[in-house]
Amino acid sequence: MSTDVKAPPPRRITAIDAYRGLVMFLMLAEVLHFQGVAKALTESKTWQLLAHHQEHVEWVGCSLHDLIQPSFSFLVGAALPFSIASRLARGQSRPGMAAHAAWRAFVLVALGIFLRSLGQHRTVYTFEDTLTQIGLGYFFLFLLGLRPARDQWIALAVILVGYWAAFALYPVPGSGFNYKTAGVPPDWPHNLKGFAAHWNKNTNLAWAFDRWFLNLFPRENVFTHNGGGYATLSAIPTLGTMVLGLLAGGVLRREVPARRKLAWLVVAGVVGLAAGTALGELGICPVVKRIWTPSWVLYSGGWCFLILAGFLATTDAIGLRGWTYPLRVVGANSIAAYVMNWLIKGFVVDRLTAHLGDRTFGAAGPAYESLLRGGATLLVLWLILFWMDRKRIYLRI
Repeated sequence: MSTDVKAPPPRRITAIDAYRGLVMFLMLAEVLHFQGVAKALTESKTWQLLAHHQEHVEWVGCSLHDLIQPSFSFLVGAALPFSIASRLARGQSRPGMAAHAAWRAFVLVALGIFLRSLGQHRTVYTFEDTLTQIGLGYFFLFLLGLRPARDQWIALAVILVGYWAAFALYPVPGSGFNYKTAGVPPDWPHNLKGFAAHWNKNTNLAWAFDRWFLNLFPRENVFTHNGGGYATLSAIPTLGTMVLGLLAGGVLRREVPARRKLAWLVVAGVVGLAAGTALGELGICPVVKRIWTPSWVLYSGGWCFLILAGFLATTDAIGLRGWTYPLRVVGANSIAAYVMNWLIKGFVVDRLTAHLGDRTFGAAGPAYESLLRGGATLLVLWLILFWMDRKRIYLRI
């Protein structure tokens, strides 16, 4: 990882930076703690809705918060065609680019493990967070980025069908299964029935893999299950999400009118949403973000296509770029924003509380105290990123 003080590379797509900025803003905005306001104002449907969309759903379904990780993964793929073209234009060799991609993949995984290990007395080897999931698939994504779109579509189909089949063939627990060993009550209301039970929490193929794989690393206790149901093997369908972004990036690089790019993105978005929803409703494959089911790849990918289309329509097509600047400040320094979220967000909260006092943040009433404190923290973090942008300091991997 290095600090690059040069200007960002030329020919950046404003829509990609703005969309990435929105994603990182939503991640940083967790500090607003809408849930605290919603608990204090239980009769307010508005705050209940906002709180819902700042949390992950329990299993099947989707909230706005659930779209953060797939959007980040999708945008890694969308930016790759531009990165490859830029490097080739500078005369870099393909073997050299491949070596850089392998290094970047390693650093992403290592950084993810490092951040997850903060505050712990030993390294926590976990591979289900955003950075490690992207890192595990990034080198393969790069190799696909060198291939024509036809091969990328074939790879996507193999990933989705193969991953679905692997889960479908893994047996569901028998009648004598001890659910306590998986951390899931047998009467958990989100347990699925019938064929869909192959994708239940902590009784699926990915859970079985982690019970073997994660125990290969030094651990304080034997790994039995992940409390949220997340899994290492989700890196495989996450690669599918990145391939969707890769396809979108290829479309954005085409020398065709903007309306044709927009039409492609909109159609792809509608098809993705429809296909993912249909697979879930028909019981073929439930839409579950926590284990990144193939139907989730299609459903969340559909939203990613549509959101990118919205940004493309208002920025690069119509030319209304000014309003996206606050987002682009964050999006152009996404790694810095991600690291700040882990390293200094808590410090900023503590310092603001120490210097301004609880009375300042509680001026509007106890219900809004956490919201105001979070808003002040979010402003400080944005100002740091704004300063970095003005100084042309961008954290790269």
